Amino acid sequence: MIRSILYAITFYLLTVAMLIGGLWLLLAPRSWAMAGLKLHGRIATWLLRVVCGTRIEVRGRERLPKAPYLVVAKHQSAWDTFALVPLFDDVAIVLKDELKWIPIYGWFCVKFEHILVKRDRAAVALKALVADGRARATCGREILIFPEGTRRAPGAPPDYKPGYVALYEGLQVPCVPLALNSGLYWPRRSLRRYPGTIVVEFLEPLPAGQSRALFRRDVEARIEAASARLMAEALAGPLPPPFVAVVAAAPIRSGP
Repeated sequence: MIRSILYAITFYLLTVAMLIGGLWLLLAPRSWAMAGLKLHGRIATWLLRVVCGTRIEVRGRERLPKAPYLVVAKHQSAWDTFALVPLFDDVAIVLKDELKWIPIYGWFCVKFEHILVKRDRAAVALKALVADGRARATCGREILIFPEGTRRAPGAPPDYKPGYVALYEGLQVPCVPLALNSGLYWPRRSLRRYPGTIVVEFLEPLPAGQSRALFRRDVEARIEAASARLMAEALAGPLPPPFVAVVAAAPIRSGP
């Protein structure tokens, strides 16, 4: 717990220092600001390894196609929102629109040209999501969406929203499913950080042009099966997180 508190302090000090110290980047080219965002992710993951003994392993990078492409990712932890960024060249993340009103942080969300979605009017929001996604894809960027919208505990029943399907149909680019087990080591709604290895796995890309039903069934089944496998690996490993007995009791689904 002491290490977890120490990391929380260093993480938020790092974030505040980079936000304030990087204010000038709001007037610089977007690529400079994105470089700062990647640097924050690298330092934060390095601090996590040094302070808490939590490492990262990335699998399947060789499977990534040439950008633009869509990444549909499992979402278990706040870790996902910063640690995945350095794994891409120029990622645009789908986020809720309310974030842009947070002072400084929100300004940077706009500067990064992430895709900010208003969730109060579903039909209008989906059209805007696709339009903004096309604009980012035209620039050769990767589009990252967490289709469950909010963090889900490892092993919890999935809750995929339809936005990622609309993006897939609208962008007409390959889709890379992404599985992970970050919630085991950086659990949601908890200050504790556990030693071990967070695994991120890029799965085999799905080609553009699949039917809506086939795509949805395929991508959700792949992500859920791979995430369940990664959780099982961690449970059987030499240093499983102390709380895994709790999450292991949750039902695991391998399909939509």
